Amino acid sequence: MANRPIVAVVGRPNVGKSTLFNKLIGQRLSIVEDTPGVTRDRIYAPCEWRSKEIMLVDTGGIEPFSDDIILSQMRRQAQLAIDSAEVIILVTDVRTGVTANDEEVATMLLKSGKPIVLCVNKVDGLGDVPPEYYEFYNLGLGDPIAVSSTHGHGTGDLLDAVYDLIDFDKEEEYDDEYIKVAVIGKPNVGKSSLVNRIAGEEKVIVSNIAGTTRDATDTVIDNEFGKYVFIDTAGIRRKNKVEESIERYSVLRSYMAIDRSDVCVIMIDATEGFTEQDSKIAGYAHEQGKASIVVVNKWDAVEDKDGRTMDEYRKKLEQDFSFMSYVPFLFISAKTGQRVNKLYEMIKFVHEKNAIRVSTGMLNDMLSYATARVQPPSDKGKRLKIYYMTQASTKPPTFVCFVNKAELFHFSYKRYLENQIRETFDLTGTPVRMITREKGEKFNK
Repeated sequence: MANRPIVAVVGRPNVGKSTLFNKLIGQRLSIVEDTPGVTRDRIYAPCEWRSKEIMLVDTGGIEPFSDDIILSQMRRQAQLAIDSAEVIILVTDVRTGVTANDEEVATMLLKSGKPIVLCVNKVDGLGDVPPEYYEFYNLGLGDPIAVSSTHGHGTGDLLDAVYDLIDFDKEEEYDDEYIKVAVIGKPNVGKSSLVNRIAGEEKVIVSNIAGTTRDATDTVIDNEFGKYVFIDTAGIRRKNKVEESIERYSVLRSYMAIDRSDVCVIMIDATEGFTEQDSKIAGYAHEQGKASIVVVNKWDAVEDKDGRTMDEYRKKLEQDFSFMSYVPFLFISAKTGQRVNKLYEMIKFVHEKNAIRVSTGMLNDMLSYATARVQPPSDKGKRLKIYYMTQASTKPPTFVCFVNKAELFHFSYKRYLENQIRETFDLTGTPVRMITREKGEKFNK
């Protein structure tokens, strides 16, 4: 999937940003799967319109003059979204009219030089707009678009205005030879140490690329293993009341990095083990269909190791990462450089598997073998028939099964077939998607 342009939804508190955000992402035709055991932070989600996708960011309310620590963090998060966005939607409230804070936010946005779409929310009646609507022209942001985020009126006009400002044919910043790798995880887990070790060994240029977050740098590597771009991100912080917004801010950065990447390197601190924040990030990478590797850093700091320590640690991680059972583990030390070179080959391998194309002939040979070995399920005398299987897309590998009755295709049998596909074609490190279609039902790729 090509990079999805980022569109930030901003505005002062209580103008209905989150309601609008939820209404817009509800327009999506395909449903984002919710991975069991993964907490989701719905501040960043795809929105589909006119057969194109954007990523919407819900920024929380901007209070331009507040010294309150949480509000200043919200402002920081909003600034990050603004810096990264191609288009900004400024949401205002027709019931309060233009406030001093609206004017401040509008000034802040104008300084960014980004295209802005002005949304006047809570215009809930049909017919002519209320007289208060016209005062929003005073913000100097062009024609306001009247919207009711509760009822959905005007959201199509709003999305049309946003989409008209986006260049969907823009070239990718790196060509296809480069594998883009997001290095993600909590603070102090050693992400920057890993990137610095890689950069130090390769003596590469560390560059700030336009369109990436301000303090995330891309490290471009060209070595005997291949061409790579490592995207370093600020990690996730633990929650407490004051830091909740900081955590949302760093989660948002990680989500943006995952979105840009081909492969995710999920870093875990060997001395701390797996945490809820790791699950949140890994779950997002899984839902976005990215190839992933779990890298256990600081292995040199684990005391009293013997021949069984790594196997025991790996078994524990396999339970923690049960929602992405395909993911390989690599134990390294960014500090000493132990096994860091193995990472290149592993990244290349999982990237290839994420982009694999399997011929329909080979898939159906596998299907014949799998269905002969374990019969498809039946219900009330009616047995599931799988007529054939074909691959619809890559990144991640997505397979369509044409069947006689979709409701007979139970989850457990679907998982069995997925495991057969994985074993036959060695799909380590990549999620696999299975789509069911009843015979005669059209399938649009």
